[in-house]
Amino acid sequence: MSDKRLSFKEMCTEFDVTPRTLRYYEYIELLQPDREGRSRFYGPRECARMTLIMRGRRYGFPLEDIRQWLLIYEDQGNQAQMAAFVEVADQQMVELRSQRQQLDDAIDALQQMRDQTAKSLG
Repeated sequence: MSDKRLSFKEMCTEFDVTPRTLRYYEYIELLQPDREGRSRFYGPRECARMTLIMRGRRYGFPLEDIRQWLLIYEDQGNQAQMAAFVEVADQQMVELRSQRQQLDDAIDALQQMRDQTAKSLG
């Protein structure tokens, strides 16, 4: 991403989020755009933060965890943030594996029920 600033609409387009989502991220202080009158502009810092937010959401992290993780960088620097990430990533992988097992179980049960139903149709 370049040093140019993105408008509110451009930010929504760039990260494929709704205006409501972007406003919410500002409300919970994940993002702090520059304001000029009623307009908002997002520089490289906010774009980098949004990239991390979107990545965290894709991995299933709650927004509060993402917010805390971003604060660690501001308060303690990159090394502390990376260490915190490793810890929460380990926890999240356990959770995702559990969810995957639950999905696999549900798929297997549905497949069995579907096969039994299809068999009874003759």
